[in-house]
Amino acid sequence: MANYLSVKGECRTQTVIEKSRFITTSAHVEGEEQARAFIARISGEFADATHNCYAYICDSTGNFLRFSDDGEPQGTAGMPMLEVLKNKKLVQTAVVVTRYFGGIKLGAGGLVRAYSGGVAQNLAAAKIVSYEECAEGEYSVDYPLAELAKRYFAENDCNLISVVYGSGVTFTVAVRAADEGKFDGGLVNRLNGKVQISQKRRYHFPFDV
Repeated sequence: MANYLSVKGECRTQTVIEKSRFITTSAHVEGEEQARAFIARISGEFADATHNCYAYICDSTGNFLRFSDDGEPQGTAGMPMLEVLKNKKLVQTAVVVTRYFGGIKLGAGGLVRAYSGGVAQNLAAAKIVSYEECAEGEYSVDYPLAELAKRYFAENDCNLISVVYGSGVTFTVAVRAADEGKFDGGLVNRLNGKVQISQKRRYHFPFDV
């Protein structure tokens, strides 16, 4: 399960070039259905715009990608936008650049710079996260040790997902898979072995970069 970079949530930026207004919106998408739904929503929001050009890489390996010039001269919008995503090594990411034409033609080179520059500006403002393989497990302790376990979780780089109080206290915690052995070993030592660790599962989780 290889790590990969993507954006978190949505981000919108805009710039004006030769009286044309360029509005760039980026979003995290997982799969083509989400990517197309995002593009349709933004295009609907700016239905009166001259162009709504887009590019996306919607899988985690970088192999499923699409782009559109949406009426701009071929090769001047969608492809340059896609190249910015590829250069930034971002996947599961979609961008739409909306253009309101201002009356001054930019030429092919100007359009390429405007669309690629709009995406680059947007991604500089967006929240970039690293999706890394994490291991999630259940850590069960007796009540007298619950506070000690909480302090351990607070002191270490992990994600405390839930706490269930029953005959004992069960914490559901996710850590980077690379840190799993050290994390579990440290907790066992802290609690003198009085912890039960079970139900491990693995998936990708977004960590700040």
